[in-house]
Amino acid sequence: MAKLIVNGEEQEVKLPATVNDIIKANNVLQPEMVSVQVNEEFVEREEFDTLQLNDGDSIDFLYFMGGGQ
Repeated sequence: MAKLIVNGEEQEVKLPATVNDIIKANNVLQPEMVSVQVNEEFVEREEFDTLQLNDGDSIDFLYFMGGGQ
């Protein structure tokens, strides 16, 4: 088992795991609308299925909201 930090909380996961695997494991709502950072670097959506995560990686799910005046 490997440890990842997902949105600031430690999680144990079985490797190999991709960004999409972590999105699914965390039941991310509207995954098509989320941006993802791994170790503080944005990941291109095209890489979600191929980028392999490593023990100790930090993953953040970011939702951009519009609105206001």
